[in-house]
Amino acid sequence: MLGRRRRREYQTLLAMIEIYCQSKHTPGQDKIKDICADCQELRDYAAERLARCIFAEEKPTCGKCPVHCYKQDMRLRITEVMRFAGPKMPLRHPYWALRHLLDGFARKPKMPKRWPRGQNQ
Repeated sequence: MLGRRRRREYQTLLAMIEIYCQSKHTPGQDKIKDICADCQELRDYAAERLARCIFAEEKPTCGKCPVHCYKQDMRLRITEVMRFAGPKMPLRHPYWALRHLLDGFARKPKMPKRWPRGQNQ
């Protein structure tokens, strides 16, 4: 189960992926509920990475994180989504945009020690 900070990050991520998918993959359709299979795959991957973040609740925003936990191809895809949807966030989801902006001002946490082998978070 995710804590408050990571839930906020997840909600922001969902909003960005929905904005991107509605504009790029299903243009002309307003208020669609579902996203395409490619965006669903990206969303699931990002949610898994977020759940396994080594910083846990001290997690910085992904742009300021010292650890790159995404595979290269997924990192390129999520960067494209964030660059496209980021400027649209204040108009479509002002609360999530403001929270994300404020979270970006948080101090960068120290690198945690590695988790012992065989032990899940």
